Amino acid sequence: MKQPWSISTTIRNPERVRDFLKVLKLMEKTKWTKESQAKFQIILIQNRSYGFGSLQFYSGLPKKDIELIENLKKKITFDKAKDIFEKKNYKDPSMRGRQSFNLLKKIGLVYLDENNKIIISKSGESFLKENYDLTEIFFRSFLKWQLPNKATTGFKDGFNIKPFVGILHLIKKVNLLWSKGENKPVGLHRNEFSIFAHLLINYNDISKTAKTIIEYRIAKSKIRDKKKKKNFYNKYHFQYVKEFLKTDDEQKIKKVMANCIKDYLDNTLRYFRVTGYISLRGGGYYIDLEKSREIEINLLLESDNASIKNFETKSEYDFYLGNMTLPKLPWETKETLHKIANEIINEIKILDAEINLNEFKFEPLEKLSIDGLNQYIENLRKYKSLLFEQKDRTESQGLDKLKEYIKNLNEIYGLPNRPLMLEKYITSGLNALNDALRIKPNYSVGDDNEPKNTAPGGKPDIECFYEKFNSICEVTLMKNRNQWFNEGQPVMRHLRDFEIENNDKPAYCLFIAPEIHRDTINTFWQSIKYEYEGEKQKIVPLTIKQFIRLLEILVKIKENNKKLNHTKLSKLYDNILDVKQVSNSSDWLNIIFEKISAWELEVLI
Repeated sequence: MKQPWSISTTIRNPERVRDFLKVLKLMEKTKWTKESQAKFQIILIQNRSYGFGSLQFYSGLPKKDIELIENLKKKITFDKAKDIFEKKNYKDPSMRGRQSFNLLKKIGLVYLDENNKIIISKSGESFLKENYDLTEIFFRSFLKWQLPNKATTGFKDGFNIKPFVGILHLIKKVNLLWSKGENKPVGLHRNEFSIFAHLLINYNDISKTAKTIIEYRIAKSKIRDKKKKKNFYNKYHFQYVKEFLKTDDEQKIKKVMANCIKDYLDNTLRYFRVTGYISLRGGGYYIDLEKSREIEINLLLESDNASIKNFETKSEYDFYLGNMTLPKLPWETKETLHKIANEIINEIKILDAEINLNEFKFEPLEKLSIDGLNQYIENLRKYKSLLFEQKDRTESQGLDKLKEYIKNLNEIYGLPNRPLMLEKYITSGLNALNDALRIKPNYSVGDDNEPKNTAPGGKPDIECFYEKFNSICEVTLMKNRNQWFNEGQPVMRHLRDFEIENNDKPAYCLFIAPEIHRDTINTFWQSIKYEYEGEKQKIVPLTIKQFIRLLEILVKIKENNKKLNHTKLSKLYDNILDVKQVSNSSDWLNIIFEKISAWELEVLI
């Protein structure tokens, strides 16, 4: 039976792939047996690369084991990690290691040689270097990943595609067809992607699929009622999957539908967005080609129709997939690289004229080699990202933008990729609030300046720098005890590390969640009332609604032609942290709204 393609859901954040690879490096040249597969998973647990902070993983483990995993000051021995692994009582322990290994193999970071031994590829070795380029590594890998291939069993029934290249072709074809009807090309809606993308398994079907998408879009646009529109989507999706699978088994059909909507869609976008060739638009509802890479995309699609490349042996495919220098890209000529550089330079000059930053020193292109041009283009893109950041900060001061942030935060549960959008709009709100020197989110962004992935572990979500104080901001959509597991200790640790690194000013932490779980507030209470690692901390817990209230107060201030400076914000933080007359954490939580109301009266005078 046919099946959709997908990227492994074991590692949902692309930035965590390197942690898995670093552990696997310790086992290089080890034979890949059931024993070594289980050992790989045990070492992942030992290094806290797997299981750490996961309530699902903690389920069934004794409290003392969870406390050990959570305590970063204590090392986990191999024997203890093995004990924890065995307590999970997996039916097939070795399968866990294989699942953690599969993505690394799929994208060519590692392969098994003729003796079934683990070998880190050239691409993998590049990834392990300190100056690794995440975008380039994933782009090169996905450019070559094909189904079927010599390294993977299955994916033979009807398959002949490079999924990443095929999706680029599909989006371009849909845009061309849509624009013929005098419509503005928008890429693919998330609903369209979830129906059609992962069932596109043969490059010969790209044009037919694009036409089907247009027909689906037109038919759906004629339905005005939201409920009927949703019913149409569900019925169409069911029928499309049914025809793809060639089965009447309703359970199998619904399982594929659920996988495509819930798991595959967001995971594919996370990974494909890392390449820099996929952008989001329309509030994240549409997936489109990255406009600033139009030259590269057109040349790529002219030279590659998304069909698979033939290899005689598995080792031949492994070498090709894991070699960072292959294939030669069609734009890697001086003439084309000059054209790409000049287009980015023109974008920068337009942005520079708006922002008046003018910090980049341009170089004469004719003096640069191909390698030099590639590095120069990368530097241009980084500077353009900095300009976008400055532009966002300026635009955030406008009333219309501020009201947009309030609207989106109020509707956060209806937005696609909610955790990422929460980080984005909290960052925008912090930019709008006052005269910060810099609000620095730690999520990665694409060429379109839209966030690609949430902030990686080990870093605060957002870092805020002001003239008289600094702060970090941690955000989450978790409300149950997961919140405490994932945010309690890490938030305090992030703040302490930030305090040490920026010790010239007082430092706060703003913690924002839909609601604050009792275990989380108890943890923070100990830190602000007594100590964390020997010293008190300044952690300000707010609900999303309370943060929105701050933005609504700012609207009133701006409508009165006044400004809110950062010292007034720190006064609010200090008032919330004044717990001398508060007896416990529950009472502290209950008076925060009163503190905000009192602050509102003060700043509106």
